[in-house]
Amino acid sequence: MTLVVPDGPVPRSWGWPLRDGGRAAHVEAGTRFAGTTSQVCGLFPFAVASGADVDGVPIGRHMHTAEPVGLDPAEWLRTGLVSNTAVWVQGQPGIGKSSITKRMITGLVGFGMKAVIPGDVKGEYSALITALGGTVWRIGRGLHALNPLDAGPLRAALAQATGEDRHRVQETVRARRLSLLEALITIVRRGEITVTERRLLGVALDTADAAARTEPVIPDVLAAIATGADPLQRIAAGVDEADYRRTTRDLVNSLGLLCEGAIRGIFDRPSTVTSNDETPALSLDISALDDDEDDVVAAAMLCSWAWSAGLVDAAATGTPRRNVVQVQDELWRALRVAPGLVEKSDRITRLGRHRGVVSFQITHSLDDLEALPTEADRAKARGLASRSGVLLLGGMAERELDGLRRIVPLTVGEAALVTSWAAPPTWHAGRAHPGRGKYLIKSGQRMGLPVALTLTPTEAELYDTDGAFRTEIGR
Repeated sequence: MTLVVPDGPVPRSWGWPLRDGGRAAHVEAGTRFAGTTSQVCGLFPFAVASGADVDGVPIGRHMHTAEPVGLDPAEWLRTGLVSNTAVWVQGQPGIGKSSITKRMITGLVGFGMKAVIPGDVKGEYSALITALGGTVWRIGRGLHALNPLDAGPLRAALAQATGEDRHRVQETVRARRLSLLEALITIVRRGEITVTERRLLGVALDTADAAARTEPVIPDVLAAIATGADPLQRIAAGVDEADYRRTTRDLVNSLGLLCEGAIRGIFDRPSTVTSNDETPALSLDISALDDDEDDVVAAAMLCSWAWSAGLVDAAATGTPRRNVVQVQDELWRALRVAPGLVEKSDRITRLGRHRGVVSFQITHSLDDLEALPTEADRAKARGLASRSGVLLLGGMAERELDGLRRIVPLTVGEAALVTSWAAPPTWHAGRAHPGRGKYLIKSGQRMGLPVALTLTPTEAELYDTDGAFRTEIGR
């Protein structure tokens, strides 16, 4: 049957006066009832709460109940929901991992935290940091320099500290400098540093630090080893000067590559990057090096992480104390360059760190872990994911879930939901990715919260990572 609807507005009586039109002259108003969710759930099952907490940064609505969902790892820690504030973000490219991370940054900065982006490889956080009133430092050739031996934000804390506190800060700065030097040498030689070289490096670092007017630089450490004053000679245990030169040759050449190789002029001179306690957000943008070899990018990322770790320590010990939200994206690009970098990077960022850090670690796939050089590295990296208090899971293939199940329990329904967001169902152009803006929040043994994020127009502009494809010539 074909229903023909006449033109014009609906008449005053309800319905159109047509055959089978359902016309009624009068319709009484509905009766309103109020009740608890346990009473009315049989009539309207979606009235049952999802168990989500609306406190925190609003990240969307529950996909089954439309209930607003908030996320604040710091508040979840305070209330006992999680044991740590690390957040692991994983999903296919294009589903919006950076979007939900940027929403969290914006909200947590609004709550009074300081945002720190150490080593922004693609420069995709720079626009947001600027919009938040923060500072962006662009590091690269002809741009700003970052001295790996710079105490950075801890310099002020060191100047103010006395007694045991001063000694503790001094040891923190020294340990981080030494760990970073070892990591940089590991990168340029693609191999581990020896025990003798580690002792030589520590003494040379102390010698350079004592002789420096402000902050030592890598050429100062290299000069101390080349001079070979005591106790360096005793550590090398050489019978003469020539024997000492042979013992220290690999170490000297490795340090020389840091000053004269592919990263020359970036990490071998005093820092031009400075910290500001008043800034609400700070980013070290290393996107100028994105097209370089992996060892250059890895060196830049490790130096940025070390400098930012000092910033975190300074914020934690300052008055008033200020908590920090930190994002590490493209994490595995640095760690896969050489064996042992997982442990060294952990020491660089962990030494002297106090509570008060909400950290986001972002990756496309757990396959990134398998690209690390050794099984020991892969095991340590998997531990980073398994220790995270919160997991934000976007669309991904079924095979990815096999690895995730070793980290977090997933029900059949949760797994089916995540895989349903994985890939577009059609080849037709213009169709939205089914997983765009959809995430499953997992924490411990609890049921996951499926959330749909909707960006505001301002956010859509600030968070855009596809702009390069919309500005092609001729489009």
